[in-house]
Amino acid sequence: MSKKKEEQERQEKFQQEISRIMLPRGIQTFGVIEQRLGGSRMRVRCLDGKTRICRIPGRLTRRLWVRENDIVIVEPWEYSGDEKGDIVYKYTPTQAGFLRRKGHLKQLEEFDEF
Repeated sequence: MSKKKEEQERQEKFQQEISRIMLPRGIQTFGVIEQRLGGSRMRVRCLDGKTRICRIPGRLTRRLWVRENDIVIVEPWEYSGDEKGDIVYKYTPTQAGFLRRKGHLKQLEEFDEF
């Protein structure tokens, strides 16, 4: 790799760490991926107490790679929103740790006990 490319990658990582953390707005909620079902669909346990079948929208399919136990933002559908939704954002492990320290994911820790 050339030095310019390495420097550019380092700057991008640094910018990602500094950037503000996105929080759910409106009807959006936090969720944890329980199971991948295939076809860009997965079962997500949301913090509002519901388990939804969520998909990754087409505009994000190549950019958003998720695994089980990742923390994500889920946007429920207008129609059948209690059962289905879209995954809008995925948190990195560093961001998830920050959210836990700030108390945004307290309900999540209560769900993990069961």
